[in-house]
Amino acid sequence: MPVLRADCVEKLFSRGFQRLGCLVGRYPWWFFIAPLFFSTVLGSGFYLLKDREANDIEDQFTPMNGPAKLERRFVRENFPLDDSDFSNQRLDTDGVYASFIAVSRTSNILTNAALKEILSLDQKVRQINISVGRDEHLTFHHLCARKYNKCIPNEIIDIVNYLGSKIEDTELTFPFFISGLSHTFLGYSVGGVTLESTVLRSAKAIRLFYFLQEGNRSATDLWLNEFLRVFPSNTSLNFVKVTHFTSLSGQVEFEANTNDVIPLFSITYVIAILFSILSCMRFDCVRNKAWVAGVGVLSAGLAVLSSFGLMLFIGVPFVMTVANSPFLILGIGVDDMFILIACWQHTDVHGSAEDRLAETYREAAVSITITTLTDVLAFYIGLMTPFRSVRAFCLYSSTAILFCYIYSITFLGAFLVLNGRRENSNKHWLTCKVVPRVCPVGHSKWYHRCCVGGAYDRHSGTEEVQPMSRFFKEYYGPFLTKPSTKVCVILLYAVYLGVSGYGCFQIKEGIDIRHLTKDTSYVVRYYDNEKLYFTEYGPNVMVVVRGDFPYWDPKNVSDLESCIEEFKNLSFVEKDMFTSWLKSYKYYGHHAKLNLSSESVFKSHLGSFLRFHTDFKQDINFTNNSIHASRFFVQTVNISTALDEMNMLDRLRDTASRCPVPLLVFHPVFIYYDQYAVIVPSTVLNIGVTTAVMLVISLLLIPNPLCSLWVTFSIGSVIVGVTGFMALWGVKLDMVSMIILVVCVGFTVDFSAHISYAFVSSQKASADDKAVDALFRLGCPIVQGAMSTVLGVVVLSASGNYIFRTFFKIMTLVIVFGLLHGIAFIPVFLTFFDIFGGNSGEADSVEKTETGDQTLVNGQSTLNVVDRAIQQEKQIYENHTFLPDFPQILPTTTTLSIRYSTGKPHLSQNGQMCGPSTVPVVRNQMDSETSDVSVHER
Repeated sequence: MPVLRADCVEKLFSRGFQRLGCLVGRYPWWFFIAPLFFSTVLGSGFYLLKDREANDIEDQFTPMNGPAKLERRFVRENFPLDDSDFSNQRLDTDGVYASFIAVSRTSNILTNAALKEILSLDQKVRQINISVGRDEHLTFHHLCARKYNKCIPNEIIDIVNYLGSKIEDTELTFPFFISGLSHTFLGYSVGGVTLESTVLRSAKAIRLFYFLQEGNRSATDLWLNEFLRVFPSNTSLNFVKVTHFTSLSGQVEFEANTNDVIPLFSITYVIAILFSILSCMRFDCVRNKAWVAGVGVLSAGLAVLSSFGLMLFIGVPFVMTVANSPFLILGIGVDDMFILIACWQHTDVHGSAEDRLAETYREAAVSITITTLTDVLAFYIGLMTPFRSVRAFCLYSSTAILFCYIYSITFLGAFLVLNGRRENSNKHWLTCKVVPRVCPVGHSKWYHRCCVGGAYDRHSGTEEVQPMSRFFKEYYGPFLTKPSTKVCVILLYAVYLGVSGYGCFQIKEGIDIRHLTKDTSYVVRYYDNEKLYFTEYGPNVMVVVRGDFPYWDPKNVSDLESCIEEFKNLSFVEKDMFTSWLKSYKYYGHHAKLNLSSESVFKSHLGSFLRFHTDFKQDINFTNNSIHASRFFVQTVNISTALDEMNMLDRLRDTASRCPVPLLVFHPVFIYYDQYAVIVPSTVLNIGVTTAVMLVISLLLIPNPLCSLWVTFSIGSVIVGVTGFMALWGVKLDMVSMIILVVCVGFTVDFSAHISYAFVSSQKASADDKAVDALFRLGCPIVQGAMSTVLGVVVLSASGNYIFRTFFKIMTLVIVFGLLHGIAFIPVFLTFFDIFGGNSGEADSVEKTETGDQTLVNGQSTLNVVDRAIQQEKQIYENHTFLPDFPQILPTTTTLSIRYSTGKPHLSQNGQMCGPSTVPVVRNQMDSETSDVSVHER
């Protein structure tokens, strides 16, 4: 069957890189020094790092232009805050506040002893003072948010002060404490309650809030920082344990995470250098690639320095998620280095360093170009996401990968030439002194190991095959292509898909704000107590009527009331806790005997009602005798999980959209809940577009369409595996994991593209032989690259930060599953489609003449001679028989030399002495006009 090829683009890349290799090989010092110079210049951009840091949690980790942000804009325009009449339920942000949760060491916190300690803590908080200027000292009383010209109280403290020592004997009702005509809501203040009907029998925790004025942020920030500094530890308390928090805490703790990156990256860099050097160490003191490995790691470091500096120069924000990028780039750069070294080792050691680099680039160009293009485009497609933190990570990382690619073919390539010149001079890798090729008589094995070098394969003219490559060729490859092994691989793949599919249905969505801080942070402890004791009552949600609405018209009001009833009937809404200015106004009108069905009466008395009920003044935009907007409040309950949050938001918005009255719902936490609405569609869109782009690139650069489809198949397969197993590993689908899933596409191509390209490029006859040959050529560098990437992120597993640990978990899954596909699944699957049979290289080696298909030479056809030479060369290559380097005298032979070009073959016959090194060989250069075939008959 004819071989299906589409290699015009591939050949163009190969020839272009071959010329580039000649240029780099001719002027290596220029290409070695120039990247160092540019890295120094661009690296100076780190001076701007502090100015470019953008770690605002809301801005970076919530969807840009999310529905809640648009809803908040409407709320702000129509219901401006009044600092003199503070109401925390009417805030459009979280507010400015300090808080602490006191948890009883016993079963009940409502005891005199525990409450006494809480009262002492309350007094200490109120006594915190800060210095503003030289002589001015401000306490909580000066900065507190006010209502009726008094600081906003903590109701439970007022009740405790009012009851005094009688509190243990007083029956408190919950969630409303009724005292005379006043109803005090305790749902946010008292948690872990045990009730008997509505009577509070015991409680486990008490939470206090200290709200501050929003207008004077400089002074309030100082006070909040002082609160964090002086808040007492639990050691001085006998009856309660305390956790604390402020509105600044999340942001401050999140920004502190960047301090953990530098030591982690330093450890990673050392590990990468050690692994690379050990992987490239050779027992031959001349062929040792230790220095090349070190320069390869340095090249990746320079890429990070240059790219980050450039981004900082042009003003791209630096988000904490970007701190993960260097770990990723280090793995990519080292992977390219292993590919280049592998291709270099397959070049003729007798050639000049310039020619060897040209041949290396010709062979490696497509592989590293495919992986670079796929990685870069995967990140650029990630710019479509609605999260600024993801966009920043993708922009920094894609630029770093481009620099890594450029430095690999300039800086690293130039050093390969310099190292190659040393090898050509047979100089020691460490001392750079010339060493003998053959061990002198009388010297020890240690002398032979340390002071003798320059060995190579005498038949192929390339460097000796490394043990790992020999393992892939002689053991692993043949084992993998056995029919029984193929069956086992298929069964393993079926199990892999089954477990992955199950995991995909277990995945959870959304990032928890507590995960943006260290595990040991006081913020985490506060969030844990809050989740444990205060989830019974959730957000108090605004239901906003947009635009002018006839509140006096009975029919329209009936429609509005029907919609409100739908909200009340939701399973997570408390029916009896509904705040409505309209209901109170009707009650007011009923007692005042007003006809509120009349527009004029309704509007004329509304002002006096609001003066009497000041709480509702901020719920109505009554301007120029028109009501432009108004709002009501519904109380949610039992919102404790991410699924609860997602369902609540979806159902509230769905209820509002179905109402004939134009409504919207809002609460400040909806800004963060919006991620649930976009995280899955955004991830699916990014992966889908990226996969399509990867298919196009593969079709262009891999000279076989079917293999390109297999590359695309492996992308989808690995994504399913990573998604399923990350769910089983406890990782949620959030901004961090979405970043890595996009990366997953690019890294998957790295493994499958290398093997697929080596498979279709192989000149072997059968599909099984092609698979073995592909593993022999690239199995070792692929495994090295995978191990280097895992080692590059393994230190993140010890991080105390969720973002870094998540990065480690998903990257490990990507590498493990990608490697499994690259060296097991894909090679086996490719053998099932044996449409590549027949060695096209053999057929193309001989041009047919116009007079016929064969030309006879001494009674033999030229094609038969060529075939015999090719078969003999193939046998030598398979057996890897290494011949001695010294000449031997053989009997006189008759040597038949054949030179043929695009015309008829030219024949010559003579006699000569021939040594073992004159083995039958066929040289077939891709870009040559002619080929030489020498056949020596003994």
